Amino acid sequence: MRLTRYTDYAMRVLLYVGAQDEERLSPISEISRAYGISQNHLMKVVNDLVNAGYLESVRGRFGGVRLARPAAEINVGAVVRHTEEGFDLVDCGSCIIAPACGLTSALAEALAAFMKVLDGYSLADLLHKRQAFAALFGGELRRK
Repeated sequence: MRLTRYTDYAMRVLLYVGAQDEERLSPISEISRAYGISQNHLMKVVNDLVNAGYLESVRGRFGGVRLARPAAEINVGAVVRHTEEGFDLVDCGSCIIAPACGLTSALAEALAAFMKVLDGYSLADLLHKRQAFAALFGGELRRK
């Protein structure tokens, strides 16, 4: 299973914002610099996460984004389902052996197991080493 860069960026944004104080706004430019990712790419991802209710956005000079709900209420499996277009691991629809092949059901079972594991985690579970995030981003995480 391979997730898209879009999902990778979405999870990175949620992790960065989730590691901050609850009320602190994180500008997209700051997140972009922290990860070395194009600000334009992140703007699209952030907009989608805002529209999906994972982030809330405040516009203006001192604006930015923060989690729209507690990290414990953001399910990793749900985020992945939201950000991935489809989960077809192979294109069995046009294959001539599809009616007799067991690969389709084996891959479906594997995908279900993969998603079940992700469904068992919240964003808060991924942030249990909050201070390690601070060190990786070059110091203390910013407070309000």
